[in-house]
Amino acid sequence: MKIPLQDTIWGRTGIWLVRLPSWLAAFALFSLMVMTFSDVVLRSVINDPIESATELTRILMAVIVFASLPLVSVRGEQIVVDLFDGFFSNGAARIRDGLVNLISGGMLFWPAMKVYGLGLRALNYGDVTEYLRIPQVYMTMFIAFFTLLTAAVMVVRGIYILVVGQPTAHTDHQVT
Repeated sequence: MKIPLQDTIWGRTGIWLVRLPSWLAAFALFSLMVMTFSDVVLRSVINDPIESATELTRILMAVIVFASLPLVSVRGEQIVVDLFDGFFSNGAARIRDGLVNLISGGMLFWPAMKVYGLGLRALNYGDVTEYLRIPQVYMTMFIAFFTLLTAAVMVVRGIYILVVGQPTAHTDHQVT
């Protein structure tokens, strides 16, 4: 009898690894919504806005975007321009999609390492945010980690597409 993947320890771990960043992004989005609402109410009612709203918005937007990237990549939900899809057979499309994922993932390693270097520099200089005095190394390393994770996901996805043949980017989620 074969046990379904989600009933194994590896399957449950994988599910949590996929859900955790999406919950983090959802929490950041909810926090951004509450903060924006509160800022507008305070600004309108008592003419006293939240001073650090801009700073918090930047931080929360970074969390939303970079926490979502690995999940978008693993599902193949990136924006795809399919101008030339009609010119590729199924086999050629599989090779194209696999190579595009491999190359894109490989290229993402460079910005991840550059952002990591910027994080180390922020740590050495003691850079902090303007109002809340949050060390900038935290967000910089967060961005570097999730960019690196996205790169790894795309490389693994590319290898998977080349070896197994599914899923392909143009057939995963077609908009009609």
